[in-house]
Amino acid sequence: MNSSTNDPNINYTFCTKAFRTAPSSLYANLTRLGLISINLVRHNVTRTTFSIQTLLESNKVDNSTKLGLKDCLEVYSNSVPTLRESARDYRARRFNGANVKISSVMDASTTCEDGFGNVGVISPLTKQNNDTFQLSAIALSIMSML
Repeated sequence: MNSSTNDPNINYTFCTKAFRTAPSSLYANLTRLGLISINLVRHNVTRTTFSIQTLLESNKVDNSTKLGLKDCLEVYSNSVPTLRESARDYRARRFNGANVKISSVMDASTTCEDGFGNVGVISPLTKQNNDTFQLSAIALSIMSML
């Protein structure tokens, strides 16, 4: 089954590229792909958190952008332990709990992106936020098939 066919939030090309970064996905069953997808979200969130910290330390962003980055740092920092808990729930086959947690991470990416508009600046994290959103959608789609 192709998740991108059933979910407008999932781009087929993005999905296949994402799974190619995890060689174990090549021969994984659906259950294993779900865990791999959660790990892909976690890696993306961790990289995004590091990017935010780097931007904040750089002195190359204006004060309005810094406000947005600080809000993003908070929501992304909170997402890292949430994703660990989600993986534990998933392994224990508590898919509802994992689903709620992944959904909150998906919301965090939207909250981060929207925060820049609220302070009137262009987001320097649009790609990372979109990637987090889409990777979360992939994980949710896989869980809905189990």
